[in-house]
Amino acid sequence: MEVLSRETLEKMMHLAVARSVTFTVWPEGDAPGARTSDAVFTPEPRHTGTSEYDRSVTGVRAPEITVYAPEKPNGVGILVTPGGSYRRVVLDKEGSALAPFFNARGYTLFVMTYRMPGDGHQEGADAPLADVQRAFRCIKANAREWKIDPARIGVMGFSAGGHVAASLGTRFDEAVYAPIDAADELDARPAFMALVYPVITMHADIDHPGSRHELIGDNPGEAQIRHYSLEDRASSQTPPTFLLHAVDDPAVKVENSLAMFSALRRSGVSVEMHLFERGKHGFGIRDAQGLPVAVWPELMMNWIATKV
Repeated sequence: MEVLSRETLEKMMHLAVARSVTFTVWPEGDAPGARTSDAVFTPEPRHTGTSEYDRSVTGVRAPEITVYAPEKPNGVGILVTPGGSYRRVVLDKEGSALAPFFNARGYTLFVMTYRMPGDGHQEGADAPLADVQRAFRCIKANAREWKIDPARIGVMGFSAGGHVAASLGTRFDEAVYAPIDAADELDARPAFMALVYPVITMHADIDHPGSRHELIGDNPGEAQIRHYSLEDRASSQTPPTFLLHAVDDPAVKVENSLAMFSALRRSGVSVEMHLFERGKHGFGIRDAQGLPVAVWPELMMNWIATKV
């Protein structure tokens, strides 16, 4: 497989960003639940590296979706929830970097920002879930505009964003915000779920301490731990799932994906998992170059094509 230089990848990202369109998830901009938060939206240029395509943000109040549309849509949309340890959302490493590869195969990407569970929003730990449910319904309501099939929209999440995505896949029918308009009447169950080095569990020993701290604090009760441990929330209604992880991940242990794989198998859900020896955490596209794990976008797209 051809190894792409960082310079080449960043040129591809530049073109993708230049063609993208961004809109807010909630009608008023700020989420209704943000009224109780004193979070201040703060851009973080060059947070994940040294280029202008290493952006992240903190203090999200008005979640946004950036659309990366292909020249020839294949009818499939993917809502993307990047990572950031539930303290921030990265915009490029697990966002714009995906666009050239997925757009080339006709996939339309909707990369979103979401509110942080520790920022004092009215929904508390469910603020990210409220945002991803609303985002999914907005995409579905406007599917024709983007030349996608409303029945063929999935979700892809990375790291803590994997917990956001898997929350949608396991808790899509939970009422975590008050309906606003007709879009909120739509089913929020994704057609498929793709989770990349995801935070899944809140159970001690294999949890990601940073994400757990932000989501449920340092002294959660057993019921709270189970409520936000998504392997405990998997059911026969969970959509088909693709799991990807590096065995040498020092941040989010591979046991997170293993636990989800086993739970989905027990529930009779169609699931495919790829574990790579090397890759560590947060490899995305750019840091996967030169490693066997660099094939992951192709593996994922081939799998998605069999599901929708």
